[in-house]
Amino acid sequence: MAITILFVVFLGLLVLGVPVAFSLFAASLATLLYLDLPAIAVAQLTATGAASASLLAIPLFIFAGEIMLRGGISERLIGLASSLVGHMRGGLGQVSVLSSLFFGGVSGSAIADVSAVGGAMIPQMVKRGFDRDFAVNVTMTAALVALLVPPSHNLILYSASAGGSISIADLFAAGVIPALLMTVVLMFTTWLIARRRGYAVEVFPGFAAVARRFVSALPGLLLVAIIFVGIRAGIFTAVESAAIAVVYALLITGLVYRSLSWRDFVATCGHAGRTTGMILLVIASAAAFGWLLAYLQVPAASVELLTGITTDKNLMLLLMILILLVLGTFMDLAPMIIICTPIFLPLAKAIGIDPIHFGVILILKGGLSLISPPLGSVLFVGTAIGKISIGECLRTIWPFWLASLAVLLVVAFVPQLSLWLPALLK
Repeated sequence: MAITILFVVFLGLLVLGVPVAFSLFAASLATLLYLDLPAIAVAQLTATGAASASLLAIPLFIFAGEIMLRGGISERLIGLASSLVGHMRGGLGQVSVLSSLFFGGVSGSAIADVSAVGGAMIPQMVKRGFDRDFAVNVTMTAALVALLVPPSHNLILYSASAGGSISIADLFAAGVIPALLMTVVLMFTTWLIARRRGYAVEVFPGFAAVARRFVSALPGLLLVAIIFVGIRAGIFTAVESAAIAVVYALLITGLVYRSLSWRDFVATCGHAGRTTGMILLVIASAAAFGWLLAYLQVPAASVELLTGITTDKNLMLLLMILILLVLGTFMDLAPMIIICTPIFLPLAKAIGIDPIHFGVILILKGGLSLISPPLGSVLFVGTAIGKISIGECLRTIWPFWLASLAVLLVVAFVPQLSLWLPALLK
């Protein structure tokens, strides 16, 4: 009965439109009262949930991404992408996909990616004759690449939700090849749709222009190398790398590019603070929810339930993906990671799935939820930037959504795509 109360209250409040953090808090409180446990435990667990030192990396990476977004890095990365792939069929659509890969390595956030790349690319695509729905759809799905490339704060959150036992450096390495695969598949999908709709082809600017734009964008690209190599080599921790990213971003935008004004810096601090507050509030409120899941032995019950349905590893993995796809339509990525990791990670281990591989699957699947109704945050941001209704967008997004789903399934059932690079770098 307690498990029923926990999930019914949580899902019921979500349906009513209550914010995720307050839904988690209320569900935990209702369940504790039913179990006749001290209500003060909710406050204690909530305070403990955001007290992990490893979580410091998340606000710092968010801050670094905001600085680079407002300091001119995104424009230079888009310029580089334009010179590399702008001449392909679909032109600016291809630029959006490649720009998302570059900018994702700076921000590590799908919402920041669609805001930065979409804010610059969607109006330009519409101006040059691309259909508005195409411009929005390609930009939104491309933003999911940011979830997998360093410094993805969702991978850091997954490590923390797993008890801190999974190496963040290994998770960063594991996301690289799936991110590249996603980029290639989305570029091919963009090419197919652009060819079908008869979009024009841009003129190749020449190798000299490519070289100039590469030099201009190099400081932004170097940030990814500093973070990845530094953590992988054990030179500094994830938190230390996040702090270095902030200092580096300030130096590049303030001294090298000289494009970050005092007003922009103040706005950056405010926006990063609000984003951090929302994420940490969800993390904190999910701590009590997660403790109750363990107290009520939900992970063990889930393992027993699914193993009772089938003992086939591949079929069980497919069932988990389907369940997570459904759950993802009702909650944002951060709470889904916090709630689902303690439930499904033991099951993944029980059927022989590597925790690092499962983390990539979980994050990639969560990305699909970000562009799916009714709670897809990237869907809301992308359609707002593109000035298009959600219904109009969803009518034509299916080729990109199915392409992303295909990548998820390939990554899920070919574990070496995630595990080869971490093993190589050990």
